[in-house]
Amino acid sequence: MDLMPRTEPKVVAIIPARYHSSRFEGKPLAAICGKPMIQHVYERAQAAPILSRVAVATDDERIAHCVRGFGGEVVMTSSDHRSGTDRLAEAATLMDIREQDVVVNIQGDQPLFMAEIVAQVAQPLLDDPLLPMATLIYKIVRQEEINDPNHVKTVFDRQGMALYFSRAPIPFCRQPQEKETPSYYKHLGFYAYRKEFLLNFVALPEGEWERYEKLEQLRALEYGYGIKVVLTGHDSIEVDTPADLRRVEALCEDISGTTP
Repeated sequence: MDLMPRTEPKVVAIIPARYHSSRFEGKPLAAICGKPMIQHVYERAQAAPILSRVAVATDDERIAHCVRGFGGEVVMTSSDHRSGTDRLAEAATLMDIREQDVVVNIQGDQPLFMAEIVAQVAQPLLDDPLLPMATLIYKIVRQEEINDPNHVKTVFDRQGMALYFSRAPIPFCRQPQEKETPSYYKHLGFYAYRKEFLLNFVALPEGEWERYEKLEQLRALEYGYGIKVVLTGHDSIEVDTPADLRRVEALCEDISGTTP
């Protein structure tokens, strides 16, 4: 009989960050209201009570130097990773996170997210020890986002499990009516993984639908793993271009203070 006490899973946030980007070189270090973007993200993550640890995973010494400068934890990872998820998995291994712990992937280019959404995405894995991963969705309110391929849409079943993610508008409304139009939900780039599953996930070959859509989460669905989608009331703006940065900075200036 195993008499060892069972410990509750911890929730750890890792922020993958890379310097080189085809659309926005040096994006994590871009200044927003007097602070580099990566610092905004880090401080908002630290404001989430559910997290026991927050770290930035990078392969670039400029980003590492910046994070250390404001007192953050850095994990140096390989420069050969094809995706942020691969970087996340290496960092989770280097950090000696336990197999049953929950790893939250926080995108380094979403500097204005609300801290409470971290708990929203992680809680399903704490409630259900068999659930491998979860992510966030937001009901689209800006019509221009429906047909924008940069805003990924999703459909899900009545238990809140993802059926598909696409850059195309889903569902397609074949006979639109003035009084009844479908609701569209966009995917926000926050994920929670059980560490054991995260390592298995990055070892899977690329999926066919993933290859077409360029969406990693489709790999999990294609290989038969469930993804819990959590509807949040908080949108999160992603900075992909200098124009996005200007929009975020304007919003930041409108907020009372620039810290969480």
